[in-house]
Amino acid sequence: MMDLNLLASVFAWVGVGLMVGVTGAGSAMGLGACGSAAIGAIKKRPEVFGSVLILSALPATQGLYGFVAFIMYSGVISEGVTLFQGSIILGAGIAMSIACYISALHQAKLVANGIAAVGSGSNVFGNTMILAAFPEFYAILSLVAAILMMPA
Repeated sequence: MMDLNLLASVFAWVGVGLMVGVTGAGSAMGLGACGSAAIGAIKKRPEVFGSVLILSALPATQGLYGFVAFIMYSGVISEGVTLFQGSIILGAGIAMSIACYISALHQAKLVANGIAAVGSGSNVFGNTMILAAFPEFYAILSLVAAILMMPA
C-alpha cells in the first residue's frame, strides 16, 4: 500500500507542474502566433515594429501567472502536505492550467488579428490592447482562485 504522505506529495507536485508547464506552453504557443503575425506586419510596414512588439508580448502573462503560483505553492509543499491539501493543489493546478492555456491561445488569436490590421495600416493598437484584456481576465481569475485555494 502506498504511503498517504507520498501520495499527497505526488498530487501536489503534479498540480504545481501543471501550473507552470501548461500555462507556459499556452504562452509559448501564443507568443509564436503573435510573433509570426508581427513578422508579416513588419514586412509590410517596418515602422510598426514597436507597436507590434508590445502586442506580441501579451500572451506571455499567462505563463508568468503559472510561474507565480508555482513559486507560492512550492513553499507550501516543501513543508509537507496532507492528502486533502495535495488534492486541493492538484485541483488548483488543473483549473489554472486549463484557464491560462485557453486564455493565452485565444488572446493570441485576437492579438494576431490586431497585429495584421496594424500591418495593413489600420490604427487599432489601442483597440487591440483593450480587447486583449478580456481573455486575460480569466487567466487572472484562475490565479486569484489558485491563491484562495492555497492550504494554510
